[in-house]
Amino acid sequence: MFSDKKLSNRIFFLGVGVFAMLFSGILYAWSILKIPFKEEFGFADSSLAFNFTLTMSFFCIGAFLGSKLLKRMGVTLSVVLSGALVGIGFIGTAFVSGNVALLYVFYALFAGLGIGIAYNVVISTVSAWFPDKKGLCSGVLMMSFGASTLILGKVIESFFQNESIGWQKTYIIFGVVLAFVLILSGVLLKRPSAEVVFPAVKATKAAGKESFEARDYTTAEMVKRFTFWRAFVCLVCLTAVGNSVISFARDLVLSVGAEVSLASTLVGVLSICNGLGRIFTGALFDFAGRRITMLAANIITIFAAGVTLAAVYVNSLPLCIIGLCLTGISYGSCPTVCSAFTAAFYGRKYFPTNFSITNFNLLAASFIATLSSNLLLSTGSYAAPFILLLSLSVIALALNLSIRRP
Repeated sequence: MFSDKKLSNRIFFLGVGVFAMLFSGILYAWSILKIPFKEEFGFADSSLAFNFTLTMSFFCIGAFLGSKLLKRMGVTLSVVLSGALVGIGFIGTAFVSGNVALLYVFYALFAGLGIGIAYNVVISTVSAWFPDKKGLCSGVLMMSFGASTLILGKVIESFFQNESIGWQKTYIIFGVVLAFVLILSGVLLKRPSAEVVFPAVKATKAAGKESFEARDYTTAEMVKRFTFWRAFVCLVCLTAVGNSVISFARDLVLSVGAEVSLASTLVGVLSICNGLGRIFTGALFDFAGRRITMLAANIITIFAAGVTLAAVYVNSLPLCIIGLCLTGISYGSCPTVCSAFTAAFYGRKYFPTNFSITNFNLLAASFIATLSSNLLLSTGSYAAPFILLLSLSVIALALNLSIRRP
């Protein structure tokens, strides 16, 4: 029997995971965190875009390392290490001054690596408590990760504007807080023991249409499957839309006539939709199955790129707001799909490593985000980047429709 006590235990671990992910998601607040480097030191937009690309690269590498550390060191030491790296990264960033290379080292390397480790270890640990609700569990954790930009981003912005605090003290404060939160989470989180018996997984009619042998695939077996690579490239194309928009969201809405205060608020709205997209996708995955969920995410992404492209052409702020909301939802769906898809197709036994490999779609997508920024700089218009992103989302749909078996 699955006792009420055990049920409350897993809810507690979910709560710890949500708390850890909320602070870890600060990585995505780059459109706000980059402000002092642009305004005070005059760093070029291309340099700041490259920093985001590097950050996502080390984030993916950190997620892979997290899967290995979890196996060798366990949950506590892995998350404690991630907290130390993130703390060093943010505190070190406070002393970057005008040296862009130091920004790459402290923010991208240390903070990106640390948050990547925490991301994989926390998701793998908490989701192990919810084999019967893998989609919803992933969605709740991802929602918290995505909501960070809205909740903490606003705090960061207010600290930047406070003359007695300023940007340097803000980075130091958040470095200490992030380290503390992750270290505390590492101490509290535990994986379920072999004796724990979970509720039976209820098969849905939609999920039942995908008839295949459910088993645990090793990472080597997974990467040999053509279906994996179709799904991987599909996720790259979908994630690239959100990754690109996040890197220049604030400047995008300013370009269609938004006031500065509204632009910052809309970055927060993008974050809200990001969070909603994550939990909606997780619930839909459990209810309707993998195929319908991935198709829904893909269609939303096509509309997101298309509506935003239209907003750029007609210089419409209302259309741009709708495009940002759709982009947030579509981007939020990607990590949830990534997590739930990996677990559903390739099993739970090797999930930490398999998930870290699938998560490398963020790395490829971040380079497309850099390409989008370069298109913006070379053409002087947001039209070219969004034509590229719309094309990629259509390519993703073709790949999506071809995915059948593990």
